[in-house]
Amino acid sequence: MTQPTDNPRGCNLALLAWALAPVAHDWYVFPLRPGEKRPAGHAERLCPGTGRCVNGHLKPEQRATLDRDLIVAAWTAQPYNIGITTGPSGLLVVDLDVLKPDEPEGTPDGVQSLLALCERAGETLPATYQVRTPSGGQHLYFTQPDGVRLHLSAGRLGHHIDTRGWGGYVVAPGSTTPQGTYTVTDERPPAVLPEWLCRALTDPPRPQGSQTMAHSVESRSGYSAAALRGEVHNVATAGDGQRNAVLLRAARALGRLVASGDLDREEVEEALSRAAAGNATQSQRYYDDVIARGLDWSIAHNPQRRTGA
Repeated sequence: MTQPTDNPRGCNLALLAWALAPVAHDWYVFPLRPGEKRPAGHAERLCPGTGRCVNGHLKPEQRATLDRDLIVAAWTAQPYNIGITTGPSGLLVVDLDVLKPDEPEGTPDGVQSLLALCERAGETLPATYQVRTPSGGQHLYFTQPDGVRLHLSAGRLGHHIDTRGWGGYVVAPGSTTPQGTYTVTDERPPAVLPEWLCRALTDPPRPQGSQTMAHSVESRSGYSAAALRGEVHNVATAGDGQRNAVLLRAARALGRLVASGDLDREEVEEALSRAAAGNATQSQRYYDDVIARGLDWSIAHNPQRRTGA
């Protein structure tokens, strides 16, 4: 692919070429804001209900297209970044993130977590289409197995591993943000998602897990249980505009008890995640990330208490 070159009309020819490239794979594309990862156009909460949205707000999955004429018209008008809707395209993309600057030393990044997952399962991943993100992360493209409809996940496969399927999208190669450009590092066709990895995304993570967690939170006695119930209540009743800050404070407060061994991290994550989801104004992935950051920070700053007395 050639370097970006503007034509006299202001159309970025390289971006247009990158926007058309996914169509050859039957991958549906839609415009992202120039230089950003967010979809172009208005947000759902600001939808005027007119024009193309007269029958309801059109989300990226509904706006994405394989129509080359529509793509040419859009990218001739603006130098949009490119989004690929993963579900309609038949894709499951494994997103391997890098560490955040405030994460403690020794925290596994997405690649390390995926290698550990493969080792525990005694399996390997097939070589597949791969994209490097501007931050240094990786997108591994797989096709969804026949008869399976995989959606989104955040952290289910491991720390700093998310997946994009139905209901999600990825930023396509050729798109550029202030951090850099999304670059193809392996051009081979996407492999079918391995059956063992598909099971990891579809099998219940813990039988009767939500019932066990709910019973544990309500029935346990002692200071740690009271602290957990209190913070869960604070998050569940936090008002709009306050929930994110309350959730972060709760994760940091409970992280001290995880560090001391008085609470189980998975139990805390599940309890806070469920509480945040009860009246959500953000995506579940966003809340789960807030929880993980709060717990990681607290555990890192309370190392002396991890083994207890």
